[in-house]
Amino acid sequence: MSGNPTLRPLIAAIVVALLQTAFLGYMIESRASILRNGVDVVLKTVPVDPRDLLRGDYVILAYDISSIPAEKITGGFPTEATDAQVSVRLEKQLDGFWGVSQASFGPLAPKDGSVIARSAPFYFYPTPDSPPSSLNVEYGIERYYVPEGEGRVLEEARNASALAVTASVSGDGRMQVRLISIDGRPLYEEPLY
Repeated sequence: MSGNPTLRPLIAAIVVALLQTAFLGYMIESRASILRNGVDVVLKTVPVDPRDLLRGDYVILAYDISSIPAEKITGGFPTEATDAQVSVRLEKQLDGFWGVSQASFGPLAPKDGSVIARSAPFYFYPTPDSPPSSLNVEYGIERYYVPEGEGRVLEEARNASALAVTASVSGDGRMQVRLISIDGRPLYEEPLY
């Protein structure tokens, strides 16, 4: 084997750097694709306490669509413990916010005037003796990072029920926060990149 012995580590370092760059580019484009092509839904937030001060300046957001009444779940609950994900049909309500009209542990068929969101994966434990009256799910948009020192304004607005979130929903049901507004006034808008 002849050749320069320092060439192999250099090529390996370049390949690793290219793979890392490609992975980061994929993550950024995946998020931007939802914001660019998704359907926008306006969600009502609900108060949440407490705030974890050790993880940076962010606001914890909870939504009324995160608590799904059992009567809105079609097809019933799984009978065995399993990894689960819920399809949630959102429809625009009279107050302008979008709410849950139907949910299922299986896929939901498209329907005009509605958007289907997917919950984040979770582990479901059935309770056959007393089925739950509601199911609490997350969508991956429960934490919003803000510039240092600006989280308090959003928390106060959230706790006063004056905070609204416009989220984009992709064709496969993933969600991204597009816009944060207080009393209808836009405060933070997410850039594509």
